[in-house]
Amino acid sequence: MAGRFAPTPTAALHLGNLRTAVGAWLAARAAGLAFRLRIEDLDQARVQAARGLAASQLDDLAQLGLDWDSPALYQSDRQLVYERALDRIRDLTYECFCTRREIAAAALAPHPDGSAPYPGWCRDLSPAERRRRRQLRPPALRVRADQAQIGFQDLVAGAVTGAVDDFVIRRGDGVFAYHFAVVVDDAAQGVSQVVRGDDLLDSTPRQIWLGRQLGLPQPVYAHLPLVLDHHGARLAKRDRSVGLAGLRAAGLSPARLVSILAASLGLTPPGPRCALAELVSGFDWALTPRRPWLADPASWSDG
Repeated sequence: MAGRFAPTPTAALHLGNLRTAVGAWLAARAAGLAFRLRIEDLDQARVQAARGLAASQLDDLAQLGLDWDSPALYQSDRQLVYERALDRIRDLTYECFCTRREIAAAALAPHPDGSAPYPGWCRDLSPAERRRRRQLRPPALRVRADQAQIGFQDLVAGAVTGAVDDFVIRRGDGVFAYHFAVVVDDAAQGVSQVVRGDDLLDSTPRQIWLGRQLGLPQPVYAHLPLVLDHHGARLAKRDRSVGLAGLRAAGLSPARLVSILAASLGLTPPGPRCALAELVSGFDWALTPRRPWLADPASWSDG
């Protein structure tokens, strides 16, 4: 039984990532759970210098007072594990030769997360047609979900229901999709509580559905509202000023940042400094704000 935090090593952790990590760690420790880390470095073509960035991310977490109960798991080491898991549900999959541009041009109503729904063009191709298309493009693998309706109770968002489309679980280049790897890895790490940003809320029905097909236990989910800048825009990893290194360079200590993050989670009134471990006993999901946090680092001081 464990909680977890699973960053992608594409850039330094920004303020939203750090807040999610703090929330996940506090929730796990308050519930008496172990805490796991996972480095989601599946896409090596997109992740530059992944191991070095991951080490920097782990150092940032340690500076805030987080600890974890086993070495971090790297998804890039687990291709064979994913292949074996795929074998268990291969009869639920089909090859898809469509490009993102073709799907986006289908003019169907977008998903809540803004992505284009799949129109099902490759679902019932004949064996001969599949062979012909393989000569043109390596296929991705999609699941046959039949628009299954999945409902769950989120610890922050409340009752959530969503339809599951025929989503991709392995890309044409052989890279396993996030939705597949995260389900397999959460089960492997004994994760029973998933705390993450609510930008992933709409994808959770897919993951619950997939876990059920694989016969895996379903975690409890808690999706924290996002952190926005003082203009109301979502934070970006490329903005180094909202990472720990940038905040420290501006004179903000890790202890002061912990205090700011704790206040944003409803755990303490704004204060000068506090240690993360001091907050465990007071953690309560009922205190968690249900609206995005507008953060203005330029106004913070270490006083």
